[in-house]
Amino acid sequence: MKKLRATIDRYFDQLDNRWRALPLRKQHQYTLCFFVGYLLLTVVVIGQVIYDTGASENDLHIEHIENPVLKNKTPASLQDSLSTILKNKTYERK
Repeated sequence: MKKLRATIDRYFDQLDNRWRALPLRKQHQYTLCFFVGYLLLTVVVIGQVIYDTGASENDLHIEHIENPVLKNKTPASLQDSLSTILKNKTYERK
């Protein structure tokens, strides 16, 4: 783990030295390009969010809530399950 950390630190030091070796004008140009790219990406994302919220339906549909248990069962099958278990003697001691 220490070897990996040392390798990463060495790599970042090399990058920093390469950055400092660049002329100041070139550093400004790179910084400006990265900022413009970030600004462009931000504008695209905000535009996409505005487009998605404007295109969505704002209708609110209110419906009655149906019990899913009662949906597919007949009244005969809705009897108390505890009595069925006790009749089958599932939980009786031996």
